[in-house]
Amino acid sequence: MRGRRGRVQGATAFSRTGIAVLLALAMVLTAACTVPRGAALPSEILRETQDPESDVQVVAVTRASLAEIARWPRAAGAVRRDWLGSGLQTNTLPIRAGDTLSISIWDSQRDSLLTAEQERVVNLQNVSVASSGRIFVPYIGEFPVAGMSSEQARREIQQLMTPIVPDAQVQLSVTPGPANTVDVVSGVARPGRYPIAEASPTLLGTLAEAGGISTELRNPLIRLQRAGRSYAIPASEVFANPANDTIVRGGDRIVVEPDQRHFIALGATGQQRVVPFEREEITALDALSSTGGLIDRRADIRGVMVLREYPPSAIRPDGSGPAKPWVIFSLDLSRADGLFAARNFRIDPGDVVLATEASLPILTTAIALFRSVQILEN
Repeated sequence: MRGRRGRVQGATAFSRTGIAVLLALAMVLTAACTVPRGAALPSEILRETQDPESDVQVVAVTRASLAEIARWPRAAGAVRRDWLGSGLQTNTLPIRAGDTLSISIWDSQRDSLLTAEQERVVNLQNVSVASSGRIFVPYIGEFPVAGMSSEQARREIQQLMTPIVPDAQVQLSVTPGPANTVDVVSGVARPGRYPIAEASPTLLGTLAEAGGISTELRNPLIRLQRAGRSYAIPASEVFANPANDTIVRGGDRIVVEPDQRHFIALGATGQQRVVPFEREEITALDALSSTGGLIDRRADIRGVMVLREYPPSAIRPDGSGPAKPWVIFSLDLSRADGLFAARNFRIDPGDVVLATEASLPILTTAIALFRSVQILEN
């Protein structure tokens, strides 16, 4: 009787333990289905893309596919460099309307039409360049000088004087007028209008005169507006390469502004927010690092995705661009190939970097609970 009673009690205890385990598992699975998550599972996002009529394209980012993806069109604003070459520019200040010229004409003839007796030089002071770009010189009349260098204007006057004074020698100097100024609009300590007082004023020299670029600007961009066109270059590239320190001209406008580009971080990342670009090029690994990385026990390292939208003009059926307007770039960070690919995959402005949820934590929780019940049973 005693042995039978013990077996009955053991069976009763076992049945209670089994019921408790089943209830615990049911509760875990129910909670997994009902508790809100920070991101979707990879299978949930990719489910609709399997439809042939879907307008979403999925591209696996690997080292092999990087070269092809790099040839695809970049998003608007991804490349901020559209700079004019400095090597082809003149290093002399051109004459502009409003400048003032000082002209000295030397004549060695005794019966000179220009100079009085006992004089060998005539000085023409404060010769103003009219709005038409012309000047007036006696015995020559009006002729255009705007756009010329001081040396070109000197030779032109001397050549026009030859029929009158065959041995004439001409000297010429230019005092810059209001048109030979540069406007530094923003992003510096002292915005304002600055006269061009030297023959070869450079961009960095002009910015230094305006107090330098503000240290509060994030990854600043320099815009140079000239003759109806706008050129742009990151300030870091001007500092790093002297060839980019272009010569400024009268009428130029310089605007220095912070980097306005950003991407969005969502899902199982350390931070879910709008993230500004801190450098010119941001890779997928840079993007994850700047948001605190992936959350342990939540993120699926095989399901990191970058969502990007392309305009209709970028669609390329031949493979040189996306085949569909919405593209999901999928990265598998559990493999060396995926890690190296993520290190070189560029993030474009407006991208969404999504760290999907892993389904494994649910199973892990259930197993841990089952083991804890076993320990209590023993």
